[in-house]
Amino acid sequence: MKFVISEQLKQRLPSGKFGVIRYHHIEVSDSPQMLRGRLELFQESLYIELQEKSIADIPEMVEWRRTFKQIGTDPSRYRPSSESLYRRIQKKSFISPIHSAADINNFFSLYYKIPLGIYDLDRINGTVTLTIGTEQDEYIALNGRTVNFANKLVSKDERGPFGSPIVDSERTAVTRETKNALQIVYFLPSTPEETAKRQLQAIQTMFVQIHGGEADAQLFV
Repeated sequence: MKFVISEQLKQRLPSGKFGVIRYHHIEVSDSPQMLRGRLELFQESLYIELQEKSIADIPEMVEWRRTFKQIGTDPSRYRPSSESLYRRIQKKSFISPIHSAADINNFFSLYYKIPLGIYDLDRINGTVTLTIGTEQDEYIALNGRTVNFANKLVSKDERGPFGSPIVDSERTAVTRETKNALQIVYFLPSTPEETAKRQLQAIQTMFVQIHGGEADAQLFV
C-alpha cells in the first residue's frame, strides 16, 4: 500500500508531520489488564489536572487548533479527536475499553495530546492520499453521523475518504476480525523530527507487543 501527501496539503501546511505504521498478521482482542489499567489511571490523573486547567491553555491543543485554521477548518465546530477525548475526561465521561487496537490509539492520543487513526488495511483499496477534502468528500463516521470533509484534513483511497483527525469512518473500522491494520499519527507540526520518530517507535512497539505480527513505520515530513 502506497501512502502520499498531496501537494495542496504540503503547500497549506509545509511543517506538517505524519507517521504511518502498517501492521500485518495481528490479533485484536480485549485489551490486557496492563493497558486497561494504564488507560484508567491516566484518565483519572488527567481528570484531576483538568479541574484546575483550561483545555484552551494546553499548548498541544492550541497548536492543533491553529493547524486546523491553517488548513481551513473551523476548530470551534470541528475539534481534533485528541481535544474531544480531553473534553470527555474533563466532564468525567471516561473512555471505556473497546478493544486492544482502539484502546492503544486512545492511550497514545491522550499521552501525546495528538490525534491518531487506526484502520483495517484489508478494507483500504489502492494508494492512500492524505489531503484537504472537498465538498464531495464525506462518509458515515464511527459515531453514525455523516460528516463532510470540505476544507478538512482527510485520508482517501480509491473508493473515497475514510479517515481524519476529527473522526474516522465506519467503512475502514478495525474490529476483532482485523488481521492487517494501518495507523496514521498526526504529529504536531512543531515536533522535532527525531522526537516524532521516537514517538512513532514507541507506538509501534507497544502495538506489536500486544497484537503480535510485524510492523513497518515511516515518517512523512
